[in-house]
Amino acid sequence: MREDGLVTDGPVTDDPAAEPPLPGRRTRLIATDLDGTLLHDDKTVSDRTIAALAAAEEAGIEVFFVTGRPARWMDVVSDHVHGHGLAICANGAAVVDLHRGRRIVEVRALERSAALGVVEALRAAAPGTSFAVERTGGIHYEPQYPPFHLDPAALIAPVEKLLGEESEKADEPVLKLLAHHSELHPDAFLTLAREAAGHLASFTRSSPTALLEISSAGVSKAGTLARCCAERGIAPHEVVAFGDMPNDLEMLTWAGTSYAMANAHPDVLAATTHRTAGNNEDGVALVIERLIDKLLKERSSG
Repeated sequence: MREDGLVTDGPVTDDPAAEPPLPGRRTRLIATDLDGTLLHDDKTVSDRTIAALAAAEEAGIEVFFVTGRPARWMDVVSDHVHGHGLAICANGAAVVDLHRGRRIVEVRALERSAALGVVEALRAAAPGTSFAVERTGGIHYEPQYPPFHLDPAALIAPVEKLLGEESEKADEPVLKLLAHHSELHPDAFLTLAREAAGHLASFTRSSPTALLEISSAGVSKAGTLARCCAERGIAPHEVVAFGDMPNDLEMLTWAGTSYAMANAHPDVLAATTHRTAGNNEDGVALVIERLIDKLLKERSSG
């Protein structure tokens, strides 16, 4: 990334005329992660980014927020979804209508038997693992699970009880299981978990800590985004995606054009061709602004 904030692709250059690389084909949809990507570290959306998102929608480019966040944490961007009003949450396990009170309109649940199988496998492979259960109605966790986000409505009990058929929340589908380890390296924990229980569920991570996010087998940001695009007749090559962490990898490789944030995880940097500025420097807005500028020039010349 240049000191003046322009996106670079490959070696940094001092050429003042250097510009961010842009897709060669028409862009119809922008898919962007939130934390570490669209949002600043203080979890806000900058005025510049708000303006860029609105300009994209005005130009006829749909914008999808695609995040690991649950629906209840989408208030930070609810006012900035135009048109369709949909967001993809919980790493693809839920599609949420932000225009209708963050109502979940589609769920791909993690079945109880698979979740219990994962718990059993991780307890054996990584003793000391603690768990939380993210249901459509909220999060519930074990007593030893770290208090990342305290929820006064949460049930606190062993995960086997939280997943039990007799649980008072048993009627709420499970969006994902969360597993935390206080000693393992985050990437090592992810590898270990996939080896131990990858046949039962999908594993990923987006936290700087050893916190795994576990969804139903085959569920990912990419899969749900692909379905939403197919419903709109949008092909992968018409999609531009932004991300920073391992839970973005499948989406970034599915999209026709993808950008890793300057602050991205090494695996994301290795998997993407294009780079943009970091989340605190409005890296997503930088690219959108150039996309809009390109589109307007093409329309005026046509």
